[in-house]
Amino acid sequence: MSLRVAQPKLFNQMHLFQHCKILQHCKIAHVGGTVLAIALLISPILAPIAGAEEDPDTFPPNPLEITSEDDPLLPRLLVDRPLSPQERRVLATALDELNRQAEARLRAADPAGAFEIWNRELRLRRVLGVQEEVTTLSRVGEVAWRENQTTEVRIITQRLQEIEQELQAQQPLNYDLLLTIAQSYQQLRARDPAVTLYEQILVQARQQQEGDREQQILTALGELHLAWFDYARAGETYQQLLASAQARQNRANEIEALKQLASIYQEGNQPEQAIAIQQQLVTLYEQQQDYLQIPPLKLAMGDAYTELQRLNGAASSYQEAFAVARSVQQYGYASDALQRLATLYRSIDRLDDALTVYQLLLDVEQQSYNTLGTMNAYDQMGQIYRDRGQQPQALAAFQRGLELAQQLNYKISYFTTQIDQLNQPAESSTEPQPPDLPPVEPPLSEPQPQ
Repeated sequence: MSLRVAQPKLFNQMHLFQHCKILQHCKIAHVGGTVLAIALLISPILAPIAGAEEDPDTFPPNPLEITSEDDPLLPRLLVDRPLSPQERRVLATALDELNRQAEARLRAADPAGAFEIWNRELRLRRVLGVQEEVTTLSRVGEVAWRENQTTEVRIITQRLQEIEQELQAQQPLNYDLLLTIAQSYQQLRARDPAVTLYEQILVQARQQQEGDREQQILTALGELHLAWFDYARAGETYQQLLASAQARQNRANEIEALKQLASIYQEGNQPEQAIAIQQQLVTLYEQQQDYLQIPPLKLAMGDAYTELQRLNGAASSYQEAFAVARSVQQYGYASDALQRLATLYRSIDRLDDALTVYQLLLDVEQQSYNTLGTMNAYDQMGQIYRDRGQQPQALAAFQRGLELAQQLNYKISYFTTQIDQLNQPAESSTEPQPPDLPPVEPPLSEPQPQ
């Protein structure tokens, strides 16, 4: 079957050029008393434009709008009637086979051939009803988006919008089918129509007090906003999810909403809000005695306090992260907590506190057989002793670091250089003195090993 698509009329002058028999040879043509300057170079450009007027099939039609009446997969009906159940089953089976053929074409690196088959399937699915068509549009649209077939994504989205408009004009509204369309928009990354439709369905779900559907739609909206890095709207949505979960005393959903909110506030550069949410999570995990979840939360809280320059809060969070992690033998988190705590102390010249922390870190790294971590801890201690002018302690620390470096065959020259520099005669007999630092107010509490 051939479908002809009407083409727009060309400019009058173009039409006249088409009928100028000496177009390839003349520079000036007089048409109706008007002098038209024609450069020879434009004739190759005008030729295909003029030809488009003669060939109405130059621009391909929307593949979903081509009529399917003559498709051989459709049964021949002598009268206008709905398909029988048997005819529907036969057609559905044939369309499933088309889908398999399209998938095979795609696997064979023939996307054009695959989507030609899928478009035929989509046209024929209309015969089986709106639900069948919408489900297939969603399936094919997801593939089109994944394969970066932008034209296919556009025409499928357009068809979904046409179906939605038809459904919105019907009473009563079919909210189940509208929800399927909203989910299809989401798969196609059509954010605005998806959000608009989800919000309409959310109102109905709340009116009908359908808690599960409300949870489902809010979750979808939260995912949509996060996918577009809209942290403000994502935060509002997950706050609604949190309130809903707490009202229904659904602990699993409450924890999930809190985890999402903590991530949103971290990514959105809102450390105050992140700390508050993370503390709620810590409390819930403590109630459940799920201590394995606490160390990473405490580490994140320490980082947020550090960003806010609330150093007492940061030190306490890192110490708590270390204590819990060591108690449950999460040596990786314990090491991270001590390293961050030591760095914090060094940043405010609390070097004695930093050395105490590095001693604890040595113990943790040795318990976990982390030779590289142990070597790095000795390196940090050696730097502190060196900077304070404590040459014997610095030499001892760097020497232990060198022994481990030789085991690893890593950073040997670094430690050798540090030791050689310390062994060189001092240029001055004056002993370097530690800087006279003002006390930190209020003082930070020292880490308490368990």
